[in-house]
Amino acid sequence: MNDNSLKFLEKYLNNAAPTGYESEGQKLWMDYLRPYVDEFITDTYGTAVGIINPDADFKVVIEGHADEISWYVNYITDEGLIYVIRNGGSDHQLATSKRVNIHTKKGIVKGVFGWPAIHTRDKSSEQSPKSDNICIDVGCDTKEEVEKLGVHVGCVITYPDEFFILNGDKFVCRGLDNRMGGFMIAEVARMLKENNVVLPFGLYITNSVQEEIGLRGAEMIAQTIKPNVAIVTDVCHDTTTPMIEKKKEGFTKIGAGPVISYAPAVQNKLRELLIDTAEKHNIPFQRLAASRMTGTDTDAFAYSNGGVASALISLPLRYMHTTVEMVHESDVENVIKLIYNSLLEIKNGEDFSYFK
Repeated sequence: MNDNSLKFLEKYLNNAAPTGYESEGQKLWMDYLRPYVDEFITDTYGTAVGIINPDADFKVVIEGHADEISWYVNYITDEGLIYVIRNGGSDHQLATSKRVNIHTKKGIVKGVFGWPAIHTRDKSSEQSPKSDNICIDVGCDTKEEVEKLGVHVGCVITYPDEFFILNGDKFVCRGLDNRMGGFMIAEVARMLKENNVVLPFGLYITNSVQEEIGLRGAEMIAQTIKPNVAIVTDVCHDTTTPMIEKKKEGFTKIGAGPVISYAPAVQNKLRELLIDTAEKHNIPFQRLAASRMTGTDTDAFAYSNGGVASALISLPLRYMHTTVEMVHESDVENVIKLIYNSLLEIKNGEDFSYFK
């Protein structure tokens, strides 16, 4: 990373990209990536792909997802309060007392998730925040006032929290899951260009939409690209923070390197190529096992087109799906290095067959 990279990262993260509304962030991403690729493709729902060597028959994908969790306006009361439903895995427990941005055709409408004062709550039967009892106050007294602001059912709602650096080397923001992935694959493209690397295959730098509601963007773009290989990057939990059971979630932490996953969707020979590459270049890494599925776009690519050799490199992250997601700068650097060097190890036409 360099100073220009970090300026782009801050601008990219501070832009809201809720699931289904990723296009403005995709434009920022494509503008940054443009000097390092030969051409772009986009699809109907907003996935963006920068391509190096578009005429090559053998196609390798490196991928992250562009969307972040959010809320929808679901119901407006006669008194002008707004009830919500999730757009992705938004956490109801952290909503109360948060400021919000409601996205309307007239622009951003500010609001707050209110909550009854501690003095007024019944201590004997105190309620916890739930998706059906949290509501947004935009300072209006009636439903009509709210509607005059441009707010209606279906407006998407995001948090305004922005990027900052904690203690010199921790990146903090909402939506690091997984705009960090889009950033890291863009940095790989930059390094390839600046180091004058000529790849023997086509490289498809893919920023998929709609991961947070079921891997849908990756599912669609996999059918368009029809890749031979896919290296996906997403985030995973730092399990050293409080109230996480390592016996269930495994042991991974920020600052200890990229996390390489084991799962049925992860093609074993491709995973071993990643591990060999990490060891060859002294890149620290961690391991994580996933039962049944990874829950990332890896699954969508792996099970597309009759089977695509796929692997997952995760960036360890604290406080997932909160407004203060946190990653370590050294892990970001090492994920970039691992993807970059792994691409240099992939041979044109390699099918990763178990039977050779």
